[in-house]
Amino acid sequence: MTIAAADPQTSPGAFETEWASWHERHESARASEHGFLAVTGLHWLTAIPERFDDVPGAWSTGDAGPVVDLADGETLTVDGATVTGRVGFGPIAERGGRTASFGDAVVEVAKRGGHDIIRPRHPEHPLRTAYRGTLTYAPDARWAVTGRYVPFAEPREVTVDAAVEGLQHVYEAPGAVAFELDGEPLRLTVFNGQTPGSLFALFTDATSGVTTYAANRSLAIDAPDADGRVVIDFNRAVNLPCAYTEFATCPLPPAENRLPVAIEAGERTP
Repeated sequence: MTIAAADPQTSPGAFETEWASWHERHESARASEHGFLAVTGLHWLTAIPERFDDVPGAWSTGDAGPVVDLADGETLTVDGATVTGRVGFGPIAERGGRTASFGDAVVEVAKRGGHDIIRPRHPEHPLRTAYRGTLTYAPDARWAVTGRYVPFAEPREVTVDAAVEGLQHVYEAPGAVAFELDGEPLRLTVFNGQTPGSLFALFTDATSGVTTYAANRSLAIDAPDADGRVVIDFNRAVNLPCAYTEFATCPLPPAENRLPVAIEAGERTP
């Protein structure tokens, strides 16, 4: 998700209003019908077909990618068409995925850490229906700081651990962002965002495990301007899905992104 940072030079009322509007949109997406709160299982596919309670068919994977064998009376909708029998999804790219639907539910067919997985998502899942929002720190313009993007000579592949033990993710890091908080120079390695030129950082800080989620938080950063300036708005630091569900494979921050200061901004522990 690309998040446009609020201008810290706006009036406090405007800054807070813009932040509130942004966070309401973020919460709506999190709690959407087929969002991460609707995930009912994380199933790791192998060469042996296996059935699961929350999705039709017997699922397996191999060189040709994930496959489902649907029994008589079982169907899925894939790319708008109803399918039966044996259905192949083809090779799935790392962090890529496809979606099939059945009734009011969907199943995500994806690859994470080199493994093919499926994650069914049911709108009536209690984690979603009982969700009442995430606590945050009050928005404060002092946490929206101007920094400088420092590109690496060549993009680097950075391997990070995951919320799932034994799993690792590899991200391309084009550079870092340098900034100061209360006069202390700090730096975050950043990865490519979802839109061209945008960036995101995974980090922990001195509040992690105290008032904020222990494993990580994520921060989207708009593309640098022509002079390399960026706005790093920690008011928009958000929890990853692993803060809410055990069925997530979220990446953990690289070691250098474990900040020694307390970032009392953004989302708190759910």
